[in-house]
Amino acid sequence: LDYYTLLSVQPSASSADIKAAYHHALLSLHPDRNQTASRLSYQLDAPRASVDIGRIKDAYRTLSDPDLRESYDAALRFQKGEGVAGKPRPAQVVSLEEFMEGGSEGWTHACRCGGVYRIGEVEMDRGQHLVGCGSCSEVIWVGYEVIESDDEESIT
Repeated sequence: LDYYTLLSVQPSASSADIKAAYHHALLSLHPDRNQTASRLSYQLDAPRASVDIGRIKDAYRTLSDPDLRESYDAALRFQKGEGVAGKPRPAQVVSLEEFMEGGSEGWTHACRCGGVYRIGEVEMDRGQHLVGCGSCSEVIWVGYEVIESDDEESIT
């Protein structure tokens, strides 16, 4: 599911609409609001898919930040075949949470060919989201956000 579907908003939705949809999703998870809601999943009305709360947070972070949203929208256009010829077209959008942390090598994610996608902090600091497999020509769009605090910088 793409982030717009996940939050039940249109790609043209305003920041306020996205924020309201995010809050609605979180409230529907809260056990005091809905006794049947799971703390870890959010039931979508349309496709009836169970979604991890981390994906809901990723969706909000990405769609509420103008730069991340622009990159994400570009990746979606490529995914739908609307990309610019000659540029890599991501096969899918993958959250950094689905990657395995590999210490000094950054994060890795298995490709369907048996190879590995690899992204490090340097690439993320540059705002790189398109990552190619080390063994084939497959490219994915990695969803993450760099969070800067007074103490240190962390990537989620």
